[in-house]
Amino acid sequence: MPRKLFDISVPVKNGGVVYPGNPEIHIELQQDMSRGGSSNVSLLAIGSHTGTHVDAPLHMIPGGVGVDGIPLDALIGPALVIAFDDDVMAVTEAYLRSQPIAGYERVLLKTRNSRFIRERDFHRDYTYLAPDGAEYLVSLGVRLVGVDYLSIEQFHSGHHRTHKTLLSRGVVIVEGLDLSEPSAGEYELYCLPVLLDGVDGAPARAVIVG
Repeated sequence: MPRKLFDISVPVKNGGVVYPGNPEIHIELQQDMSRGGSSNVSLLAIGSHTGTHVDAPLHMIPGGVGVDGIPLDALIGPALVIAFDDDVMAVTEAYLRSQPIAGYERVLLKTRNSRFIRERDFHRDYTYLAPDGAEYLVSLGVRLVGVDYLSIEQFHSGHHRTHKTLLSRGVVIVEGLDLSEPSAGEYELYCLPVLLDGVDGAPARAVIVG
């Protein structure tokens, strides 16, 4: 049977939602054909963690590699989408232990967040990956973890343990996914961040095929 392709990225829009404290999204025409320009060319002002994006170790680990140092084979390959009920506010080790994760290097967490990932207002009560859940994924040899909101960490956790647990072990974090359409199951993931030299993260286009 033909396989279906899902674009699980969110669009980057002028004035779109960002994690509080991150740079705002500003997009404007720097050259405009309607005003006599020879072509349309846009000026983009965005943060490195805008929309669907990849976190590199440098985001939280001093001296860690930037997004240009992430191995491409971590970003492409079989991935498991795991779906959680709406009452799950923190994805803990206990929840993950009931899932068939063993053998998968890429895990995408589908939660209630996918219902509002495209809204313009920031939801501070988004579902997040708990630190013990991060430790469990590391123990299984997972190389990439994707989540369906702008941060994998509890809002203003103060300790950043989830980020540090994953990034210190070289686990790639993909944030800002829209997993509202695909159901749980196995897919082929293609997630390529913009090749920014020595930067802590970068926007990405992410698709899954299954």
